[in-house]
Amino acid sequence: MSYELYVVTDEELSHGVSHVEIARQAVAGGADVIQLRDKKLPGRDLFRIACDIRAVTAGSGALFIVNDRLDIALASNADGVHIGKQDLPLSVIRPLAPSPFIIGVSVSSVEQAKVSEEEGADYVAISPVFSTGSKHDAGPGLGLGLVREISEAVSIPVIGIGGIHADNAGNIFRAGADGVAVISAVVSQPDITEAARAFKLRIRQFRP
Repeated sequence: MSYELYVVTDEELSHGVSHVEIARQAVAGGADVIQLRDKKLPGRDLFRIACDIRAVTAGSGALFIVNDRLDIALASNADGVHIGKQDLPLSVIRPLAPSPFIIGVSVSSVEQAKVSEEEGADYVAISPVFSTGSKHDAGPGLGLGLVREISEAVSIPVIGIGGIHADNAGNIFRAGADGVAVISAVVSQPDITEAARAFKLRIRQFRP
């Protein structure tokens, strides 16, 4: 199971390319994980899109994760859900999810990462590593030092997100992370497939 290139869908940053088409093109370029993220859509619409992305990722080797919504993730047979600081606690969600359902958690400190691991998280995402314009509520960048500290403190995969592009991704891996989550670096590019493919090639330079 690889989290190396984790692509988060965003229809605003993709200049109108749909969530499903983002997923299709990113998977074609070698993305390891697709996360469906849309905080505005009604549940019914989000479920329909999630089912379509499930069909795209099925058999591709890419994981499909739904942001925030455990109900949508379970109903669409996604591989997992990603929860943030404002969502239901992991301790509540974990018992509701069938094994081996994946649950990822956003963290911003070593203590949060350790607690998440103890409560059954499958991975933690440090957000944001660098300051970013893709998420207006992300706050200031936490830096590579925290990536290193968390990577040394937990045994589950660590993913960096926020302000990451092909030219600085190597620093994330050198700090100990197992993957990078990106939005605009892939979905805002004119050719999403080529952007994902090029990103994977850069990652291979750091993780042969």
